[in-house]
Amino acid sequence: MRSHTLACLVASLMLTGAATARAQQRRDPRVDSLEAEVRALKGRLDSLRLELTRLARRQRADTARAPEEGDDLAALRAAAALAVGGDTTQTADTSSRRTFVGRERNQAQLNPEISVTGDVRAYATTTGVQRDNFDPHEFEVGFQSALDPYAHTKIFVAFGGGEVDVEEGYAYWTGLPGRLRLDVGKYRQPFGELNRWHLHGVPETEYPLVLTSFFGDEGLAGTGISLYRPFGGFGTHEVTLQVTRSGSDAALFGDGGRPTVLARLLNFWQLSRSTYMQLGGSALYGTNPDSTLRTTVAGLDFRFTWRPPARATYREWTVRGELLALRKAVAGTGPTRLGGYVGSTYKLGQRWIAGARYDYVESPETGEITRQLIPSLTMWQSEWVFLRAQYQWQRVATATPTHRFALQAVWAIGPHKHETY
Repeated sequence: MRSHTLACLVASLMLTGAATARAQQRRDPRVDSLEAEVRALKGRLDSLRLELTRLARRQRADTARAPEEGDDLAALRAAAALAVGGDTTQTADTSSRRTFVGRERNQAQLNPEISVTGDVRAYATTTGVQRDNFDPHEFEVGFQSALDPYAHTKIFVAFGGGEVDVEEGYAYWTGLPGRLRLDVGKYRQPFGELNRWHLHGVPETEYPLVLTSFFGDEGLAGTGISLYRPFGGFGTHEVTLQVTRSGSDAALFGDGGRPTVLARLLNFWQLSRSTYMQLGGSALYGTNPDSTLRTTVAGLDFRFTWRPPARATYREWTVRGELLALRKAVAGTGPTRLGGYVGSTYKLGQRWIAGARYDYVESPETGEITRQLIPSLTMWQSEWVFLRAQYQWQRVATATPTHRFALQAVWAIGPHKHETY
């Protein structure tokens, strides 16, 4: 009996061992993999804790050895916070919406943008004695700045011929009701296209002959107020109305000192992706009650420009022209004088521009006719420098024509390079 019971117990143990072995053989191998990963992560965590403990001990030791260095850093941070008006130690946002603070009125922004332009010429004539062949024609200093969020200013001072002259000095306001712009001060007036430009910006060395004959050697400039407004429609249009005392009073109005009125309408059309056209009309009126003089000047101007977008750096062709009529009437009578020009420039490449202009004008005093033809070649050495060679053929009435050759060098420094105005 005992032998039988012992045999049964041994058989049971053998069956249990076999079942346990089969169960171990059926265990999921992924469990073993997860256990291995957990053991590896625990090892890394222990290493990180040990490294953090070492860093904390080292930092406490450094702080104990160099307390003065911490004081200097705190002083620098306090000085920086005072300079910028904020806490330099706070780098994270304290709100869900980022806030930007403008500090345009700090000392650096109070300084105006300053530009300087030099214009020097060399001349040679085919007749007469050679005199004044080298001319430091003009050096112009320009100041531009925002006065506040509502107004800006431009001031240009010219040095030339031993004289100093404020060529322009005005403040202007943009964003006024009705899309108006208001200018107050002295400025070159927009009669036609080129009169508004500074001399170093025109395509030739001098203004067109009709402008200098009718308005004076420097063209038309005045001191007063100007209103300007753009508007849309079939194309883009601009209207300018100015009330000034023109700097050309002596030539146009007999130095009467009375206000003069100028009105201008300019129209733009984009004919295609590469062609653009503008057409403008200008009128100027002033009186001199001391001599019952009434002066009226009317003008039409046009410009056509071809500039292919893909080749604009290398190719551009512009044709422009103006026609002016001047009438100075005393006691209701007086002659009408005509004058005008047609000019063209063509961009031969990235640096070279060929140009030509024909001028015709009748003298305001005598009616004598002057004609001239001016071909030119301009090389833009860079954005800051250009060189120009020019030939001038001129004939006054029936006199013998005169010939003059000119070389011009223009350079500029500052943020505003050779701007037209």
